[in-house]
Amino acid sequence: MKRGARALGLAFSDGDDRSVLGGVVVRADGVVDGVAFETCAVGGTDATSAVVSLSESLAREDVRVLVLAGIAPAWFNLVDLRVLREAVSRPVLSVSFEQSPGLDDALRAQFSGEALAERRRIYRAQPPRRRVVVGDAALFVRAVGCDDDAAAELVRAFTLEGGRPEPVRVARLAARGARRWAVDPSAPGDTDDTGDGNDGADDETTES
Repeated sequence: MKRGARALGLAFSDGDDRSVLGGVVVRADGVVDGVAFETCAVGGTDATSAVVSLSESLAREDVRVLVLAGIAPAWFNLVDLRVLREAVSRPVLSVSFEQSPGLDDALRAQFSGEALAERRRIYRAQPPRRRVVVGDAALFVRAVGCDDDAAAELVRAFTLEGGRPEPVRVARLAARGARRWAVDPSAPGDTDDTGDGNDGADDETTES
């Protein structure tokens, strides 16, 4: 893949009422050349529209693929990858980093009635996760708009070191930094990509 190929990495911060979505355009050689932010409701159903809005605000026709950190951020505010793919007209991947039994039990424990039915509908419409080996690490990838081999190639191309694609890693730092600043502008900045509240269901660690 050419060094100048670009991906839009997307990750959501934790939060009480609102979750900050960070979007970062990253080249395959690791250069960052675009950043944008959006928000969605914690426990809401607007995560997909937040991603679409962020992508449209960047207006980057050179972005080849969107790469999300999981599909269930902000307390099960599910991202519908198929709807997102139709909106942005390019491949969409979600990446998670642990095996899991799936979201059905967690959704049933937290929701009922129409709220449960809607989240199940979105969740069950998503493509299955596929295991992708990157160096010494195993990632779990959902792909819409490209086949499994192409998705694996994209993930590997944008993973410069360790087991995390660079667009997702940098987007997490951006989202966490923006959230921290919104809460306390005097707080120190973020310097690593270790886990936080974004490493739960949005990372699909309780998901399949």
